[in-house]
Amino acid sequence: MSKSIKAIFAGSFDPVTNGHVDIIERASKLFDELKIGVLINPNKNSLFTIEERMNLIKEATCHIDNVEIIFFEGLLIDYCKQNDISVLVRGVRSAADVDYELQMAHMNKELCTDIETVILPTNTKYSFVSSSLIKEVLHFNAEIKNLVPACVLRELSKKNNKKDK
Repeated sequence: MSKSIKAIFAGSFDPVTNGHVDIIERASKLFDELKIGVLINPNKNSLFTIEERMNLIKEATCHIDNVEIIFFEGLLIDYCKQNDISVLVRGVRSAADVDYELQMAHMNKELCTDIETVILPTNTKYSFVSSSLIKEVLHFNAEIKNLVPACVLRELSKKNNKKDK
């Protein structure tokens, strides 16, 4: 009997983008179970709460059967060890992302030799998209409908309407 392979794709997802969804769809085909780990990045100003982010990811990925959205705090590698997750999925857009993710992969391997990192390059049409950039252009009311899931557009509209009142 073969062992079920569990993977996790972790990030702040504030907001989740079409690039994230693309990586999730592709990773879900590679592993039996894929957790989407939503975390708090203390170095970033959050647009959405953890609960809102988790709900948006759930809605954007509802068509994928083997995905579970979770929240965790602390080191990702510790969460993986505690939950029998053997693969970290990371998406990269550029050479700078590859350099950073390679350093992280080496550190994670040092912390736990049983956990592997799989790096997936982004679809080229999303190679420039980041949550930070989305938030930046939103400040100037830029059109982002091709860059984020429809549920994110809807929630951003609600936030803008509250802000305008």
